[in-house]
Amino acid sequence: MSNIKELDKKYVLPTYARADVEFVSGKNARLVDSDGKEYIDFTSGIGVVSVGHANERVNNAICEQLSKITHVSNLYNIAPQAVAAQKIVETSGYDMQCFFGNSGAEANEGAIKIARKFGERDGEVKRYKVITLQNSFHGRTITTVKATGQEAMHNYFGPFPDGFVYADNIDQVESLIDDHTTAVMIELVQGEGGVQPQDKAEVQALAKMLKSKNVLLIVDEVQTGVYRTGEFLASNLYEIEPDIITLAKGLGGGVPIGVVMTSLKGVLSAGDHGSTFGGNYLSTTAACAVIDVLKEYAESGELAKTTDYFQQELEKFYSAHRRMFTSKVGIGMMCGLRVKNADTLAQIISNARDEGVMVLKAGRNTLRFLPPLTITKEEIDEGFNSLNRAVASL
Repeated sequence: MSNIKELDKKYVLPTYARADVEFVSGKNARLVDSDGKEYIDFTSGIGVVSVGHANERVNNAICEQLSKITHVSNLYNIAPQAVAAQKIVETSGYDMQCFFGNSGAEANEGAIKIARKFGERDGEVKRYKVITLQNSFHGRTITTVKATGQEAMHNYFGPFPDGFVYADNIDQVESLIDDHTTAVMIELVQGEGGVQPQDKAEVQALAKMLKSKNVLLIVDEVQTGVYRTGEFLASNLYEIEPDIITLAKGLGGGVPIGVVMTSLKGVLSAGDHGSTFGGNYLSTTAACAVIDVLKEYAESGELAKTTDYFQQELEKFYSAHRRMFTSKVGIGMMCGLRVKNADTLAQIISNARDEGVMVLKAGRNTLRFLPPLTITKEEIDEGFNSLNRAVASL
């Protein structure tokens, strides 16, 4: 471990405040570090390892594909890409097509490009503005960081692309629409912004209003997608039909992937957008296996049982330690507890790691939980036992 820390310090740019731990193996919601210590993982790599660490079905599918071919380019037909697109679209229930990239930020870039070309083609006045919400998070590229409605993230990196407008909340969106507005981009549950769900009735009213004004609705489902909220998409849960949806994180089960899915099938033409690695044999084979595993898990009723049990144990933990928490937030397996102050939040995360359970922080002083969707009852019990020990002295 000491040698790895030295190499990291010498050769890797210091863009992460790393914890002093190196994981070497894992199985479902369990992790093992380089000293042999075991942990329960309530983070799933920030919502990525949706089917657990070292999922056998996903690993076998990847290994079988690797033994044949990993990559050619998008100049040729790629069988698992086409199958992955079919699975995504059919499972969503929407009439859409997909573009494959490598990350959530890339997916959101693609969504913005589709919206801006739609605004260019439709009418004499060029429409290019995209309205997003305060406390939103849409990525780390120059464009998606500007789309992010958190002022602190805009430091140092300007000048930015024009055309992003921030609404304080969904109610304010309509008043900000003008002749240059082409789209509104929202997260149905703000992840980095504090695990904050939007009100369902307000979202449905927004979708209806935007449709009447011919303004696109983009839903960023990078964190909420692929059964994280119980349904395949949070958009399904909210009973809306967005024009554009973005996916990443849990779709690849740990393999980098990003997807833009849209009903606007004729907007982009050959050459308008592309990705060297996007949708290659490796990433889309992983996505196909992940969708198969989670679809079966959801349809069997096991996902709902697991979610109910996790929520039940989280409620017990919250009730037992109300002195340090102000509220419980989130939907499905995307949960959070608001902590009374930042110092306490940092101490909880540090103590939890010492006690063998991994948890996350998010905006608004939120203790965030994003466990693997396949986490077992025993793993949940062990994790909360460790978490109770972690906060006992605070």
